[in-house]
Amino acid sequence: MQKADLKSLVTQMYEELLKNIDDSESVSKEQVLHYLRDASSTISTLNDEHIDSSEHAREMFKNTYKEIAKKSLKSYENTNGNFQKLSKMQEETLHECEKIHIDYPSIKEKFDEIQTHMSKEVEKANSLITRLTKQVQELEESSNLDSLTKVFNRRALTSYLTTVCDKGNINSNLFLLILDIDDFKHINDTHGHIAGDKILIFIANILRKTLRDGDKIFRYGGEEFIITLNRIDEKKCTEIGHRLLQLISSNQLIYKGTSLNVTMSIGTTRYYPGDVPDKIINRADKALYKSKNSGKNQMNMELLDGN
Repeated sequence: MQKADLKSLVTQMYEELLKNIDDSESVSKEQVLHYLRDASSTISTLNDEHIDSSEHAREMFKNTYKEIAKKSLKSYENTNGNFQKLSKMQEETLHECEKIHIDYPSIKEKFDEIQTHMSKEVEKANSLITRLTKQVQELEESSNLDSLTKVFNRRALTSYLTTVCDKGNINSNLFLLILDIDDFKHINDTHGHIAGDKILIFIANILRKTLRDGDKIFRYGGEEFIITLNRIDEKKCTEIGHRLLQLISSNQLIYKGTSLNVTMSIGTTRYYPGDVPDKIINRADKALYKSKNSGKNQMNMELLDGN
């Protein structure tokens, strides 16, 4: 990674931290340290094998504070629940005292003070929960990374393809591949959704380690991924597709002592001047349909007539 990229990432980390501190009512030292530790860990792992681009790293910095917000939200929810339990215990205690005719004016006065204090704390906690929930939602909506696999998400795909198509003529070939896990529903039904999630992460890691830094990986939805390959020809695209099929089918994921074998089907096409995002994806999807109906675990390509 170039010096300019590193400076850009550190600047992004600094600005993201300050922004989230400004947006929050209160931030503890521990939360800031947690953010910085995660950011340091992210920087230490940056290399061509584990990250798509410097843009991907900047998105990871953005997501770090989202995780802090989620943990803070859970903490406030627990606190709120504890306050409510204490309030109920107080009411039950007072009720029992009334039953046995104890003279308790001073005790009741102290309990009333506690009740007032707890009510105010519950009100503050509820207000903070509402605000944190909104902030987490806003961070989710602005993120370009899939929260499970840490590759780019569908929003990022739409933005990227729109940018490519708006350029019209580009200087090099661009191929788009749709990869769909074969029989994914059967895997979920047999081994559970946690196993399905682990398979998605497993495949995302294989794609990240196999592809070049300039290529992009997106989770398109469910069990589908989309890859864009730049500056290659049809022959090279086919070689990469078959290599991915071989790597995925030959690697095994061990889950609860069981070896899970996975295959994928691929459909691919190339970008043509005048294309729009939906048009490119539809062509690749048509090729994917051929792969599924021809026995799965294979790749087909859909090109325009005359190409």
